[in-house]
Amino acid sequence: MNFDTILVDKKEAIATITIDRPQKLNALNKTTLLELNTVLTTLESDINIQVIIITGSGEKAFVAGADIAEFANFSVAEGQNLARKGQEIVFNFIENFSKPVIAAINGFALGGGLELAMACHFRVASDNSKMGLPEVSLGVIPGYGGTQRLPQLVGKGKAMELIMTAGMISASEAKEFGLVNHVTTQEELLSFTHKIAQKIMRNSPVAIAEAIKAVNANFDVEKNGYEVEIEAFGNCFGTPDFIEGTTAFLEKRKPNFPGF
Repeated sequence: MNFDTILVDKKEAIATITIDRPQKLNALNKTTLLELNTVLTTLESDINIQVIIITGSGEKAFVAGADIAEFANFSVAEGQNLARKGQEIVFNFIENFSKPVIAAINGFALGGGLELAMACHFRVASDNSKMGLPEVSLGVIPGYGGTQRLPQLVGKGKAMELIMTAGMISASEAKEFGLVNHVTTQEELLSFTHKIAQKIMRNSPVAIAEAIKAVNANFDVEKNGYEVEIEAFGNCFGTPDFIEGTTAFLEKRKPNFPGF
């Protein structure tokens, strides 16, 4: 697949998606969001891919926000549609993706860039990274889930401070607040993230998909997370992965999960 704003590399069951607009510090525009949706839709059904990593090209930025020039003259209705569609086709899609999606944050992750990273299942950052939601300095608020996911990750008080001050925090601060899981050097970022992906791939992809569903249910006010967990737990018993996993355990060998 060839795209205008992203690159896709597949290696050892890991797909790395790179936002590739270095001249715009990888800012998200309409094309980027549509291309992300297209590639993610394809990867979700690709039986050869088990983990997705999202990163940015170059050394300066993961994604330094949205492309402001695209929406500077939008009306109220157009602004609402922009946020609604973006959340639907990319951000919520990633959050509920059936395969693990890891953000490898290199450099600036601001506005829509940080929102993209927060939609991923977890985050690894290079030590030169800077993160923030500066939207209020433009007279607007985060529109791709930032006001919802940031409090879930760092707590309401810290999220309020970060949003209202429009300030940036360092990678070490982000780890301290629970916004990222790990901090590495920029040179080691992708290799370190790949090592985590390889650990994930030792386990049942079917069980991981059910776990993603159950964890996300805890943050959905319309769902009872415990009930979702019970149902997902039971579902696992009807899968070849469960048979292989328990059999391998009893036979004292490593499992070879058939997956989906």
